[in-house]
Amino acid sequence: MNNPSALTRHPVLSTALLILLFFLPVATEQGTFGFEANPSPGMQDTKEDQEILKGIHLIYDRRFSDADTVFKEIISKSEDNPAGYFYLAMVSWSRLASGFWSPPTVEEFKDRIDRTIDIAQTRVDKKVADSYDFFYLGGALGFKGRFELMKGEWLSSFLLASDAIKALKTCLEMDPDNKDVLLGIGTFDYYTARLSGVLKFLTYLLLHKGDKQEGLKKLNIAANEAIYSATETKSVLLHIYLFLEQDFEKALILSSELGKDYPENPRFKFLQGVSYIRLKMYTKYKKTVNELRQKGVEASKRETAAMWERHALYLESTYDLFQGRCSEARSGLKKILEHPDPVNDPSMIAWPLIKIGMSYDLEKNREKGMMYYNDVLNMENGSGAQFLAKKLLQGPLGKEDPFIGY
Repeated sequence: MNNPSALTRHPVLSTALLILLFFLPVATEQGTFGFEANPSPGMQDTKEDQEILKGIHLIYDRRFSDADTVFKEIISKSEDNPAGYFYLAMVSWSRLASGFWSPPTVEEFKDRIDRTIDIAQTRVDKKVADSYDFFYLGGALGFKGRFELMKGEWLSSFLLASDAIKALKTCLEMDPDNKDVLLGIGTFDYYTARLSGVLKFLTYLLLHKGDKQEGLKKLNIAANEAIYSATETKSVLLHIYLFLEQDFEKALILSSELGKDYPENPRFKFLQGVSYIRLKMYTKYKKTVNELRQKGVEASKRETAAMWERHALYLESTYDLFQGRCSEARSGLKKILEHPDPVNDPSMIAWPLIKIGMSYDLEKNREKGMMYYNDVLNMENGSGAQFLAKKLLQGPLGKEDPFIGY
């Protein structure tokens, strides 16, 4: 990163902020796309609205190519509406968050998010914008800002965040009953309150003083009352409660609900298992491991069955790390790496390597741990784990570090 020193004094907090700001909408592996609420004046076509919902569902299902097709068709019918462009960018974002981290996908995301901003801003400049034009403008600026933050571009990130907040607040002023917009505003409120050092100064200068409790309040309202962003807001709250607030009971409620609603998403089931581990509900944790394996048994495709088995091993290794059973954790992680699938499941290459590095750090074998972190940095596709590797190279994690459970 360009200027990592500002956060070096707070390794756990900085890691959580930087990684979660990218993967929160990420962390579900399919998330942060459910922004669409009641149709705006530019979205009165019921068929078109249903097509957007269909495309969003395809993203959650990790059927990215099919989602691409849906949103491109929407754009072809409404070339001056930012909605289709926004969700097309979310397909690319989801590919990145799911581990498909490659230069072409990065460039694709940047092109698509910039196109969304251009389309929405044009409507604003022409004074024909409705509330949802500001909604998509704010969402696109926010995603671009988070991407810049991951690169260490602090100033440009916060300039984008400032513009995003203005657009989202304008949306709320135009439509005070819109609960979906609280996902973006609540996320900004919460995270700006958690920042420190030079980043906190920038929030005072460019945005507003963050309010953690107000952010959580807005997010909980969105989780319970939003129409289309409720699922993603629950995912945001799940990651906040599990990795930042360490309120494991609330994390368990959310992960269980999401796991039930999306039974084909291994990430939610994994995080449910981590919640059980953190609550020391070990019988329930073991049941979750068995459920992951049963999904593999029931899978119709070999690569899908292997994906579920890798997640079961990954959860078992996470448990071992929290228990200080570092050798046992490495054994499970190496089993994952014996049968990699870079085409269909790339995240289960870089992230097991990160956790092997963690296992050596927890054993105070810093040199060996750093070797694995550097291996991730040198990978062609680091699946997003390269950002955590950079932070872990600055200092080892402690045995209760919540990111052992990531």
